[in-house]
Amino acid sequence: MRYGSVFANGLFAAKVMLVTGGGSGIGRCVAHELAALGAHVVVIGRKIEKLQAVTAEIVEDGGSASFFVCDIRHEDAVKQTIAALVACLGRIDGLVNNAGGQYMTPLEAISAKGWEAVINTNLTGGFLVARECYLQCMNKLGGSIVNVVADMWGSMPGMGHSGAARAGMVSFTETAAIEWAGKGVRVNAVAPGYIASSGMDNYPPEMAPMLREMTKTVPLGRFGTEAETSAGIVFLLSPAAAFISGSTLRIDGARPQVRMGWPMRIASADAQQREAIRPFQGFHRARTAKVFSSAQQ
Repeated sequence: MRYGSVFANGLFAAKVMLVTGGGSGIGRCVAHELAALGAHVVVIGRKIEKLQAVTAEIVEDGGSASFFVCDIRHEDAVKQTIAALVACLGRIDGLVNNAGGQYMTPLEAISAKGWEAVINTNLTGGFLVARECYLQCMNKLGGSIVNVVADMWGSMPGMGHSGAARAGMVSFTETAAIEWAGKGVRVNAVAPGYIASSGMDNYPPEMAPMLREMTKTVPLGRFGTEAETSAGIVFLLSPAAAFISGSTLRIDGARPQVRMGWPMRIASADAQQREAIRPFQGFHRARTAKVFSSAQQ
């Protein structure tokens, strides 16, 4: 089987696309779709086993991929990794700044160390990778950057450190779009809402009941898929988005529009199968998060 992308075959032929956090979840899905569309995909992450597995999957499917192990929170490591990538492949046409992570805890219980760890992963690391891609390649050849943020429009109670980092990344996206436009670089963001990604298995087991109930706050009545998130990212990387920069594309089923006093009208199971909102399942290697398996419910 091949990735069931809605985009044209060969869309990114001869392009080099970098995906941070490409070893699992949304990043893994994006890497597969870009490779299926002809790109050579470079996945970056901290765990070599995951990177090797995703690279092997892509090659097995007939795509082209390689990987670099890098902790994006460390400036020197990012500089060296991007330098090695450019030396090896000659260019970086697109960057998907996907790496991130957080944990649930109220603000009063977050230590300075915990706060800094989340900020460094979700904001500083993304800035460092984008800056080095720009300095070492894109300021000469142009390119497109998509930063993956999150649904933080109504704040993120229980994950205030992540909300602050994601809001900062949106601001960085808008600033970079202005500062780097003169060199032919576009910078956008994608804000996934509740996505049924394997990344949900990183949360503690006691959160499973809450995670399974979250669809009750989504007007479209379901979780999004990794493939739906990837499609938004691919569009923003594509030539069709050539006049889009400094924007954030929400992929969230209208969840932030929910308002107190307005009766929730959740899409029924039948309505969810209507063509306009039917789940898009293009990722042929998608994995169901354990939290959603029948054995865990």
